[in-house]
Amino acid sequence: MEAHTSKVKALVASKCPKCRVGHMFVGNPYGIKRQRMNDLCPHCGFRFEIEPGYFYAAMYVSYGLSMAQLIIAGLFTYELTKSDSPWVYVAVLLVVTFVFAPFNYRFSRLILLYYLTPKVKYNPKYEDELPREDEILKMDL
Repeated sequence: MEAHTSKVKALVASKCPKCRVGHMFVGNPYGIKRQRMNDLCPHCGFRFEIEPGYFYAAMYVSYGLSMAQLIIAGLFTYELTKSDSPWVYVAVLLVVTFVFAPFNYRFSRLILLYYLTPKVKYNPKYEDELPREDEILKMDL
């Protein structure tokens, strides 16, 4: 029996919280094409938006992520520049906000589904159904 994908590893890879195999998002968060979220898991068929308006709660998670990023960026800017000008901080914080926006969009939804939704439970049977590496090698021959 092989080890199953850990929760943190699946979250970082943007996998489905139910099967940890299918991708929740299509596209790179920082790519030229816009990232979008799948409605259903391509592997297990889990519907990501559990109920209408479900991802409004992700705004609160995104807000928390943004505030942590902005506080760290502000403190880091202060330590580097010791500037009294508010424009230095405004410029740095605006850049940080825009740079981390795609990251926050993706990971606020992932954190909401993985850690803040008690209805969503991991089901290892979906990973067990995947062919193992030795079976894949036999199919290729």
